[in-house]
Amino acid sequence: MSTFDNITLVKKANFYFDGQVTSRTVTFADSSIKTLGIMMPGSYEFNTVEAELMEILAGKLTVLLPGEDKWQAIVAGQSFNVSANENFKVNIDSVTDYCCSYLK
Repeated sequence: MSTFDNITLVKKANFYFDGQVTSRTVTFADSSIKTLGIMMPGSYEFNTVEAELMEILAGKLTVLLPGEDKWQAIVAGQSFNVSANENFKVNIDSVTDYCCSYLK
């Protein structure tokens, strides 16, 4: 899906890591939430509250998922899941466009 219909978009951006990671929140008619964002090259560690599906729309990265000891390469068109209440690390190799879906 390359477009979303019947959404509410929060105009104010979310900024993380001194602005190196940004996102905007999108709420759907069924109350589900996604964020659309950009990650600049660098290394970041995130904490989840809800389970997440991270879809990579452009760029490339490596991710270290909870409980894993090997980094996994992810490129545009691929995705990965993270369980609720977990930490995961990413190394961003090039500017990366992403969509994060919060799963309930």
